[in-house]
Amino acid sequence: MTDMLVPFLKMNGLGNDFVVFDARENNVTLTPEQIAVIGDRTKGIGFDQMITVEPTKSDAYAFMRIHNRDGSEVDACGNATRCIGRLLMGEAGTPSVPIQTNAGLLIAHASDTETLVSVDMGIPRLEWDQIPLAEEFADTRAIELQIGPIDAPVLHSPSVVNVGNPHAIFWVDDIEAHDLERFGPLLECHPMFPEKANISLAQIIGENEIRLKVWERGVGLTRACGTAACATGVAAARTGRTERKCTVHLPGGPLGIEWREDNDHIIMTGETAIEFEGELDLNSLTYKKTASGDAAMEPLK
Repeated sequence: MTDMLVPFLKMNGLGNDFVVFDARENNVTLTPEQIAVIGDRTKGIGFDQMITVEPTKSDAYAFMRIHNRDGSEVDACGNATRCIGRLLMGEAGTPSVPIQTNAGLLIAHASDTETLVSVDMGIPRLEWDQIPLAEEFADTRAIELQIGPIDAPVLHSPSVVNVGNPHAIFWVDDIEAHDLERFGPLLECHPMFPEKANISLAQIIGENEIRLKVWERGVGLTRACGTAACATGVAAARTGRTERKCTVHLPGGPLGIEWREDNDHIIMTGETAIEFEGELDLNSLTYKKTASGDAAMEPLK
């Protein structure tokens, strides 16, 4: 293998998929343009986020850097944290592992099976300037924002929460009745959100059960978004729609969300999967698979 061939893993958490590079010994630096090429689902490997596992000087086991498909860097990704937590727990041989991110220290925990992983996503940020919003709102459970005519808005009054990145959750009777692919880009870049935002449609389908569809900033429609599920669970509890423990059903599958009463931390639990192992040619940005599925279960190194 030449220096221009870089090993990687392709993983997903409920279909929210990632390309993972281990950069702890050999630095992996890619431009936003290169990241966009690799992330393209027709010409590249294809992913929602690119993850680089890097060395850290903190007490964490490693640092996790996150880039969206468009090359932009973001602070948090819950499903990626669960996937990386699975790898690092396997490597360390421990039932939990602390992971440093730009959003702070996140702790992954082993669950009932090897593929089921929980992560402590920390405390949600609920004040308007923490999300952040362009205008001051005393109550972020429902802010003044709408799409459509004033007297008959299509979407309105979202709950807003920051779980490492900004989220706006619109409560609707039927998530399939709204074209999120049409409204998502407009709302993501709305002037209300100076750092853009992840946009979700949420529907209560039962006691402590929520259906969710997510337009992720810098990505688009996604089969699952962990931080959106966390933000929705918090918003549902704050607005009295559910208890502090609920199940969020995304197109890729369910996530268990618990907003703990003792410390306000959010615990997210769900499945992880390794799709394949491969090598990326940094010159051509082409790749080849070297192992698939459970054959790629070795630690990162």
